Amino acid sequence: MALPKIVSMFSGAGGLDLGFHDAGFPLAFAVDISEWAIKTHRKNFAGTSSITADLIQLQPDGVLEKLASVLEDGESIGVIGGPPCQGFSRANPAALASDPRNELPILYLDIVEELQKRYDVQFVLFENVLGIRDVKHQVAFRGILAKFAELGFSENVEEYCALDFAVPQNRKRVIISAFESLQAQQAFAPEKKPSKDLSVRNAIGGFPEPAYYTRGLLAADIPYHPNHWTMRPISKRFGQPEKTSTGTRSFRRLSWDGPSPTVAYGHREIHVHPDGHRRLSIYEAMRLQGFPPEFVLLGPLSAQVEQVSNAVPPPLARALADATSRALAVAASHGGADERVA
Repeated sequence: MALPKIVSMFSGAGGLDLGFHDAGFPLAFAVDISEWAIKTHRKNFAGTSSITADLIQLQPDGVLEKLASVLEDGESIGVIGGPPCQGFSRANPAALASDPRNELPILYLDIVEELQKRYDVQFVLFENVLGIRDVKHQVAFRGILAKFAELGFSENVEEYCALDFAVPQNRKRVIISAFESLQAQQAFAPEKKPSKDLSVRNAIGGFPEPAYYTRGLLAADIPYHPNHWTMRPISKRFGQPEKTSTGTRSFRRLSWDGPSPTVAYGHREIHVHPDGHRRLSIYEAMRLQGFPPEFVLLGPLSAQVEQVSNAVPPPLARALADATSRALAVAASHGGADERVA
């Protein structure tokens, strides 16, 4: 069975895309508003048509126009992505139900609706933060589920933790997996991957010291890995590691013997290395996300911080992709189209 081609919206650097790529799905198209994220995407997914664009400006018909040179009419596709989540995030205490970013999930599904006019959209995978299901966002969330039904999809709504998929990070996300086949929806079941040691030590222990940011520093000048660099530790707290703790946001120090909290950093909020003398390097954060050593992020330090923070952990993405592949195979064995949602 040929797997459908992937159209990735709000792709970022490609954490979710990497999981589907490694599971055998052809990655046809990716779009993100970040120029550096797309440069990273192009470096790591050379065969994919990756473009920088604001989907609010591009709109559904603009996406369809961009895809005309990439896909043939009638091709089977799957759509994956995680609309920006700051408006729903519990880490943002000022988050409001009226935040305009909360409209991006519906735009995402409006694009899916437009794609259905020209392609066979077999499934949609939607990733977001836990806060999207909070009471203050219930109107928006119900609207999202209603839109899935309107488009003829049968969906699962589940919460997944990266720890259950061998990622050394306590990162929880909501995943909506929706299929045009009811058989596929019923068969979708990501397999957890138990691991005995998901500690920070096991993930990044033994790494050499990183390079510190200086103006004009080139990736070729950074030892060990092009992303093994971090901010210079200027604060006096780094000279007194006992003053960094596990409880503060700006100086949250990791423990060697436990998993990392969520890799999601704001300005100068990169977690502090377990030794307490500096912040994590970008590469260390990537490894805590489950990125493979050969993956490289491009751009200035701030852009790399954003890319690693926004990414779906690739091992979780791979489990979702494998489950999707198995679900589509079950649907195909049962006649596929005859079992589609009415």
